[in-house]
Amino acid sequence: MHSLEIKNCDFIDTAQYHVSALNVKGEVSSVATIVVKRFQEGKEAGPLDPKPHGFCAEHGVTFETTIIDKFEVAFGREGETLSLGCTVIVYPTVKKYQPEVVWYRNSVPLKPSKWVHTHWSGERATVTLVHLNKEDEGMYTLRVNTKSGFDTYSAYVFVRDADVEVEGVPVAPLDVRCHDANKDYVVVTWKQPAVEGSSSILGYYIDRCEVGTHHWAQCNDSPVKYARFPVTGLVEGRSYIFRVRALNKEGVSRPSRVSEAVVAMDPSDRALTLYISYMGVVPGEPCDVVVTEATKSYVVLAWKPPVQRGHEGVMYYIEKCISGTDIWQRVNTGMPVKSPRFALFDLAEGKSYSFRVRCCNSAGVGEASVSTGEITVGDKLELPSAPGNPVATRNTDTSVVVIWGASQVKHLVGYYIEYTVVGTDKWMPCNNKPVKQTRFVCHGLTTGTNCVFRVKAVNAAGYSQSSPDSDAVVVQAAISVPGKPTGVSLVEAVKDYMVLFWTAPASTGGADIRGYFVDYRTVKGDVVGKWHEMNHKALTTTSYKAENLKENVFYQFQVRAMNMAGVSKASLASAALECKEWTITVAGAPVGLHVLEVRDTSVVVLWEPPAFNGRTPVNGYYLDVKKASAGEEGWKAAHEKANKMKYMKVTGLKAGTSYVFRVRAQNLAGVGKPSAVLGPILAQTHPGTKEIYVDVDDDGVISMIFECSEMKEGSEFVWSKNYQTITDTSRLTIITEQGKSRAIFNSPSLEDLGIFSCVVTNTDGISSSYTLTEEGESLQQELTKMWFSPVIPFKSEMAMDLLEKGRVRFWTQVEKCTSACQVEYIFNDKYTMNFDKSTGIIEMFMDSLEITDEGTFTFNLVDGKAKGTTSLVLIGDGKADFTSMLMLCPHFVEYLDFTVTPECNVLLKCKVIKVTVNILSVAITAFLSESGFSVYLILSVNSPMSIDLYAPHFSIRDAKIAASERVKSGVTGEQLWLKINEPTEKDKGKYTMDIFDGKDGVKRVFDLTGKDRARVVGGLPDVVAIQEGKSLNLTGNVWGEPVPEVSWTKNDRELVSDERYKLKFEHGKFASITIAAVTTTDSGKYALLVKNKYGTEAGEFTVSVYNPEEEENKEEKKG
Repeated sequence: MHSLEIKNCDFIDTAQYHVSALNVKGEVSSVATIVVKRFQEGKEAGPLDPKPHGFCAEHGVTFETTIIDKFEVAFGREGETLSLGCTVIVYPTVKKYQPEVVWYRNSVPLKPSKWVHTHWSGERATVTLVHLNKEDEGMYTLRVNTKSGFDTYSAYVFVRDADVEVEGVPVAPLDVRCHDANKDYVVVTWKQPAVEGSSSILGYYIDRCEVGTHHWAQCNDSPVKYARFPVTGLVEGRSYIFRVRALNKEGVSRPSRVSEAVVAMDPSDRALTLYISYMGVVPGEPCDVVVTEATKSYVVLAWKPPVQRGHEGVMYYIEKCISGTDIWQRVNTGMPVKSPRFALFDLAEGKSYSFRVRCCNSAGVGEASVSTGEITVGDKLELPSAPGNPVATRNTDTSVVVIWGASQVKHLVGYYIEYTVVGTDKWMPCNNKPVKQTRFVCHGLTTGTNCVFRVKAVNAAGYSQSSPDSDAVVVQAAISVPGKPTGVSLVEAVKDYMVLFWTAPASTGGADIRGYFVDYRTVKGDVVGKWHEMNHKALTTTSYKAENLKENVFYQFQVRAMNMAGVSKASLASAALECKEWTITVAGAPVGLHVLEVRDTSVVVLWEPPAFNGRTPVNGYYLDVKKASAGEEGWKAAHEKANKMKYMKVTGLKAGTSYVFRVRAQNLAGVGKPSAVLGPILAQTHPGTKEIYVDVDDDGVISMIFECSEMKEGSEFVWSKNYQTITDTSRLTIITEQGKSRAIFNSPSLEDLGIFSCVVTNTDGISSSYTLTEEGESLQQELTKMWFSPVIPFKSEMAMDLLEKGRVRFWTQVEKCTSACQVEYIFNDKYTMNFDKSTGIIEMFMDSLEITDEGTFTFNLVDGKAKGTTSLVLIGDGKADFTSMLMLCPHFVEYLDFTVTPECNVLLKCKVIKVTVNILSVAITAFLSESGFSVYLILSVNSPMSIDLYAPHFSIRDAKIAASERVKSGVTGEQLWLKINEPTEKDKGKYTMDIFDGKDGVKRVFDLTGKDRARVVGGLPDVVAIQEGKSLNLTGNVWGEPVPEVSWTKNDRELVSDERYKLKFEHGKFASITIAAVTTTDSGKYALLVKNKYGTEAGEFTVSVYNPEEEENKEEKKG
């Protein structure tokens, strides 16, 4: 089903509308005429309809109300607390006058309660919903009443179910209410929940609790299917609250929110109605006995009391008679009822009964009333019929409008709407409180998903069958007319024509702008003429040459945009412009300013050249930027020298701040007037933004990839180079699949270097760029070589393992390779090899190493266009030959064997080389790590075996050191290390390291008693290159005990802390130097000197201060 919805009808919507359906077999059409009439004056407005503001005679002003900072569609969960609020501005301000602020839910005023708290601060109105329940779901409206009228704002609040305790049970019922309260019973009603669980609801349990107690008693032994139940057995005069639980095969739901308290008392007693009494008179017979409710579970009777009652009032006996008999049975034999209504239970379903009532008092029992006639026990209220076919239409990026046909049912409670994502079988509720209208906006959907909707009706008898499924609809913003163009300005003027320019609307309405229409009118003093169309055919550009104008006459212009949904409202009229030939020499204002690639700290601004160049061509542009909140004095140049490009990336922005931009053109005569201001633009990265990335596949094919998850109908990927749309397909092949676009280099070369960008049309400016250019020829060559000559990445470089019997294993591992990958082994032929392409492990085994094997071992890999090489060098050290070095490695010289001794004993024996362990050095270092100031003890070990095999450990003061978060030890290669984070006085002492192989051991001791020579342990660079005018700040990390003395030198001369050089030494660890606004005279050789009684050390570095303009002049002279 297709539909056309016209919101906020106007007179211009009066027309004949024509719709056609066309396929290969023919065409069918239909015509409808719509006439929009003036709104009927004098008709009373609804409670929330906006009214025009009028003059307030009491205060002598007309109040104007503006609502800002509005709350949006909100989502909460049962049990949570949710606050909604708006800021209200009432102008003008009148002392001691405050507007009236009222909150509504579904057009019903909210009253403060323990669930609802409202607050008005004088500026901001808030409502807080405490402990959310599904009853709180609905349309919330803020209404601000003044003595000139009122304004309103509305948004929907959705309340999701709390998580169930048992999987598959129903969620809680809602909206429990009490009706027809009297001395003997109360009728409790509720609404069925939206989610029945994994199986249908079998019935409901009703619980009651006397106010002032915490004891809940179940009112019904077996579950009732009807969502309405009379609760009996109440004590007259006492107050009760009720709750309801739902039951299915999996179990019982959580209880609903409790009802309002109700008193078990007749309304007549509460109203203190007085009756004329007759002493000693038997009461008359009741009249008008009727059945008000009849279900298969119970029947409710009601009647009118007799006029003749007696002095103490009357009570009643109810009698029943089974159809086909003449026997009347008294139902309430034990106790007469006091109320003129009664609920009968334990009746046989399907049988027919007649009922009558007798009155009684102390004088006796009166005559029976007239019988009700035969009543068949069974549900009078039928289940609702299935709603009509739902139609789902796009609304916003996260919502869909669903419309359906009404269900044919009595006493409708409302509708529940469900949805499922195409490809899944899980249906989820859109609303948790039934709605009565046949149109609903389903919010909270995921952008881009393909959804199907269905509707079911509900009344007290239960749920209807679900409606047929709607057609699938993609969740994305509906197409609407575009916004208004802005910034209509004059860019060139001659005596009989003017060239106009404007900025495209910020909102395209979800579809491409198809064109523009320009209107004009004459202006003479304060008198303006009528608007006339200038062009009858839509313009495709944002500029227009308005011809056939009269010289020296003033004109105003306005522009309207058009897309497939219609024509926008007109832009603001331009200033009065005189048709007079320009004689200025400088260039006109640039036009067409727009932005791409909006991020937290940067944005790319683009523009078009001015239509009027002046007397000489434009040779550059200047881009200005300022914060949107700043005044005119806040404008700053984004760059110093003229930019010859028509785009520029502005960096250094502050995330979350709005900025505005403008551009000025320059020619030989000077700099022209600035363009129209662009913005405000919020510096904020759009959630889910992705960047272009470069991919090299297994065949060496290079491509750039851009992905977008917010594609809309008609959205396209548009690739550009240096921000000019790519039209030459000889260099790139573009492939687009769903939300991904790939730009493949056909024949990569240096011609492809540049800035590549991609924009997704019909989105909120989703774009990205990738730069394939770098400053400097060597960097270009390196980048080109890296991409155009791909390399196979290695996970592990070549290594060697010594195995039994002197065998040797050379191995490496690559990160990724294809089945076509080949390996070339470059050494002698005494080997066997293995290449497991699934794991990337390459192995080569040799039976033994000999002196002739000394040299370099290499693996060469080729995988398509990609190549890789890894090598291992085995060379003697000059002190021992290669064979002797290998003999130091642990292996068996003689394998395990046995002999029988003359004493008949069996002797097992083998022979291994002697393994020795050498401690080469002990070093202590101190530096700032990410976790804080740390001390390292590092010991270098020379061993042919893994150090872990010797069970190394550290101890302090003869006590073994246990590992903790602060103190850690370990083995890295041939080094044992002990790390102490944030050392304290308790960590001072003698540290011992033990290595033991089961027979021999090695021990080393190091004294950390605080006698450490002064050292510079990090933080200072070797060279600092800094631009003139910038500030320099360097910090060196210092170590030593006692704490060293610190000084700074420049060109071997000691520096003194003053206004130019700020020298600091903090916490005995950090020495810093700060030079504000460096100049070229600050260039030189600097040093940080540290000294204590155990030694001196210097941390040296070089500072080079440069001037960018001087550097460019030098390059130009060289050129």
